[in-house]
Amino acid sequence: MKLLKSAAVATALALSLGSFSTKADICLGMACMYNRMTPVEEIDATLGQVTEALRSIQVRNSVGAADSGKAGDDLIISNIKEALKLSKEINANDKLDRNRNRANDYLKKARVAVQASDLIKATELLKEAEKRFSELKGMIDLTQADRVSQQTNLLNRILDTPDSAAGARR
Repeated sequence: MKLLKSAAVATALALSLGSFSTKADICLGMACMYNRMTPVEEIDATLGQVTEALRSIQVRNSVGAADSGKAGDDLIISNIKEALKLSKEINANDKLDRNRNRANDYLKKARVAVQASDLIKATELLKEAEKRFSELKGMIDLTQADRVSQQTNLLNRILDTPDSAAGARR
């Protein structure tokens, strides 16, 4: 009886594990868990949401504040939140990540401005965020100087590559 229970549990476990493996892609490391798109695609998707938020502000201004009211603000805020969500996936290097965080700050300030019904300030902040996100594309590839400054003596010892400039700060 004990053997029969163990066999039933093992069979149920094997069937349940087999039925939930729906991903056919081959993943190596943690990159598959986070990166669904390339950094350039992620930047473009974020820029698309920022542009959509700017377009929503223009529509709201053309309709008038009395007609659209709270519903127009909610649409703009949801576009900004979606842009913030998409921007979390942008990750290529540390320099890009720092500048992405700075661009996100403009999105957050724009969201606060929309909540305070200051659409002029929100438009300015969204345009600045759009400019900063478009600048991120140029930061994707590390320059050689960045690579040298990020090397450590430990890496050089592991790779057995003596480099007198490794870890040097300028």
